[in-house]
Amino acid sequence: MPTDLPDLEVLYEDNHLIAVNKRPGDIVQGDKTGDTPLSEKVAEYLRIKYRKPGNAFVGVIHRLDRPVSGVVVFAKTSKALARMNALFAKKTEVTKRYWAIVEQAPELPRGELEHWLRKNAKQNKSYPTAPNAKGAKKALLEYRTLGVGDHYALLEVTILTGRHHQIRAQLSAMGCTIRGDLKYGAKRSLPDASIALHARQLTFVHPVSHELVDILAPCPQGNGDLFRTLVQGN
Repeated sequence: MPTDLPDLEVLYEDNHLIAVNKRPGDIVQGDKTGDTPLSEKVAEYLRIKYRKPGNAFVGVIHRLDRPVSGVVVFAKTSKALARMNALFAKKTEVTKRYWAIVEQAPELPRGELEHWLRKNAKQNKSYPTAPNAKGAKKALLEYRTLGVGDHYALLEVTILTGRHHQIRAQLSAMGCTIRGDLKYGAKRSLPDASIALHARQLTFVHPVSHELVDILAPCPQGNGDLFRTLVQGN
């Protein structure tokens, strides 16, 4: 295998898909910052690994916020991209689980949260609002507490809808702000500008083979030790 491959943590790969463990600070797709997005790094990885004479195809299926870490899956073919987009649009066909270190444990060890969220594009932030308010969308998630320490708690979150900053806004509204997430009320930032939210697991039925794919992403450096301390063997 070529030794000059981009520094990526590949979690899964076949002829149709590739999944990587996104680092905090990476952007999934290009934006106004001009920083090299993860999609281009993956394309370069595939070009070098398979000695392609031209650019490798990489289709963006879903995204994670820049300060968030965890599993992101890309399509290697246009057919896989179309099928994965259709799969993700159904929402019931894909399971996304996150780990979140929060500044305060919830009153109940597990539960379901329902909010109506409205995005403020200028602030790049979502706010809970009245049900069925203009521009608001219903947001649903389930959570369970994996561990509680002296200063923080670790929650596993399963999202049932895909809304802008959904986990960050809903946990904050519950009084459980994510560590480092100043935008949603955290007490202080983290040195690397990350937040302690990690896309831990992605499960779906493969669009071509129709087999179940279950991808697990190791916790990142930095927050990783705290994640592992709080999880207490889960």
